[in-house]
Amino acid sequence: MLRSHRLIALALVVAAMAVLAACGDDDDDGDGGGGASTSAEQADACSKDGLALTNAGQLTVGTDKPAFPPYFVDDDPTNGKGFESAVAYAVAEELGFTKNEVEWTVVPFNASYAPGPKDFDFDINQISYVPARDEAVDFSDSYYDVEQAVVTLGDSEFAGATSLADLKGAKLGAQVGTTSLNAITEVIQPDADPNVYSTNNDAVSALQNGQIDGLVVDYPTSLFVTAVQVEGGKVVGRLPAEGQEYFGLVFEEGNPLRDCVNEALASLRDSGTLDEIATEWIEGSAPPVLE
Repeated sequence: MLRSHRLIALALVVAAMAVLAACGDDDDDGDGGGGASTSAEQADACSKDGLALTNAGQLTVGTDKPAFPPYFVDDDPTNGKGFESAVAYAVAEELGFTKNEVEWTVVPFNASYAPGPKDFDFDINQISYVPARDEAVDFSDSYYDVEQAVVTLGDSEFAGATSLADLKGAKLGAQVGTTSLNAITEVIQPDADPNVYSTNNDAVSALQNGQIDGLVVDYPTSLFVTAVQVEGGKVVGRLPAEGQEYFGLVFEEGNPLRDCVNEALASLRDSGTLDEIATEWIEGSAPPVLE
């Protein structure tokens, strides 16, 4: 009888060990499989095949039309010429896309950062990060740190301005919805309200026609305005920045692609590629800062 009890007890121990072993196998399979899967998902999140894209197999990039130098050349973002075209293709290459796999789409400036779904993966269009815009869309890290500048006609009474005070009596203008317009009202604070235009082209025409004394645009754009658009135009000076303004790529709110693009930008920054692109396409000796 005692022997029988011992055999039963031994059988129960063996059975219990078998159950524990089975549970252990299940746990190992769960942890190993799930952990490996999670790690693989994290590792593959920024691989080309792992990206969440608007259109499968291609990177869709938005910008406005017309697209001006020094950001784009010949109003053709696809040619890779111009600062922002070159930046877009450099980011695409970092993400694993060939030039033929990049598709451009027209997106009006103000629509780029408006709330709602987007038909692009990211938009590149001299869009400065501001907190109010960031509430509706997501911004990448900086691909260009920017200053605002004042452009006048060469024979303007304000062409020789050396301070913000010298511009108090000027009638200034800028495109609607831009940080350039904010710079007029918040930094220069002229006596007269600024003129506001639907497009930068309209603002340039107003300067040429004498409807305004000066135009405020970002500094790279001021180089194009004075070199190409406004004969005899002059970049009077740059405006002091209250906190660094920067251009960021714009994404639909919550788009996980933003983090992958930030990794690409960091790589391009560390390698010096962003500086090389800026040196190639944004030229000119910087005018003084108007204090």
